[in-house]
Amino acid sequence: MATKIDYYAVLEISRDASGDEIKRAYRKLAMKYHPDRNQGDDEAESKFKEINEAYDVLKDEQKRAAYDRFGHAAFEGGGPGAGGFDFGGGGLGDIFEQMFGDMMGGRRGGGGRRAGADLQVQVTITFAEAFTGVKKKITVPTRVICESCDGTGSADKDQQPETCPSCHGAGKVRAQQGFFFVERPCPTCHGSGHLIRNPCKECQGTGTVEKNRSIEVAIPAGVEDGTRIRISGAGEAGGKGVPAGDLYVHVAVEPHPIFQRDGANVYCRVPVRMGQAALGTEIEVPVVDGSRTKVKIPAGTQTGEQFRLRGKGFSVLRSSARGDMYIQVVVETPRHLSKQQRELLEEFEGDAADHAKGSPESTGFFSKVKDFFEGKL
Repeated sequence: MATKIDYYAVLEISRDASGDEIKRAYRKLAMKYHPDRNQGDDEAESKFKEINEAYDVLKDEQKRAAYDRFGHAAFEGGGPGAGGFDFGGGGLGDIFEQMFGDMMGGRRGGGGRRAGADLQVQVTITFAEAFTGVKKKITVPTRVICESCDGTGSADKDQQPETCPSCHGAGKVRAQQGFFFVERPCPTCHGSGHLIRNPCKECQGTGTVEKNRSIEVAIPAGVEDGTRIRISGAGEAGGKGVPAGDLYVHVAVEPHPIFQRDGANVYCRVPVRMGQAALGTEIEVPVVDGSRTKVKIPAGTQTGEQFRLRGKGFSVLRSSARGDMYIQVVVETPRHLSKQQRELLEEFEGDAADHAKGSPESTGFFSKVKDFFEGKL
């Protein structure tokens, strides 16, 4: 019998190499000496088997500890590489699943039967309901545990489903395609991992039946349009002994004819007559909580100026803080003037000296325009 090469030497690593270093070394060498890349090369195939054997030992902490202490003698009489490729207990198939599982989305647990499917529904609420919070009853078409068979799928409740002989309960089978392994649902049990000889007539052996279920959803105060609420375990049933899926409620908030929202803050555009803005006034405005309040508009207020009402906005989710409410002033120019109003405005417009004092922004702008046309700017 040929002398076995030191496993650390086979993987070209030091004896104190970490688990990640062992994995990287194996990945590099396995790709280099894989038979698909070296067809007809017996030496490469032999090298590949040595690499597989070495990695199968060094990747396992207990096996590695035994090897470090006793060497190859620790595995004499049926060691991990004795049969070349061991697809059942930690061989090449398991190695590749460990190596590339993270990149492909992680390893799936055994047992075959997956959790029930997740469900999604949309609930539309009013602007006021988003402010106060609300409880909504919704009807969800879903799958629930079959009462006839208690979720077993079998007509005889005492008869347990048999483990599928094709996939051994995994619910999936694996086939090699070149350098990679491809997993597919088991064709014998259709991915369930079990076989039912006498299926329940009510659910046809699935363990679940379709049914409309009413669920009360608590929508918190301050929720925004587009928020998604997850209700754990309120999705489709997965059968006996299998967890149900989750329910995702997508919240749509109806727009309001008066208020607009930006996060926790509320904005209200309030039109003010030109005379009110010029002379100053006090106006009464609605508040999103249904109350009303008075806001003082000082003389000379311009369009776009805002007045803040502290703490009158929406609640901030998962916080005791509240947003503010902002009154946005829009100065409205009159469209239809009486003869007397027109005469008064013409008299008001006739004094250019007063314009410079009363409308400094307008005067400053047109002064710059004049300089621009004269080439000064």
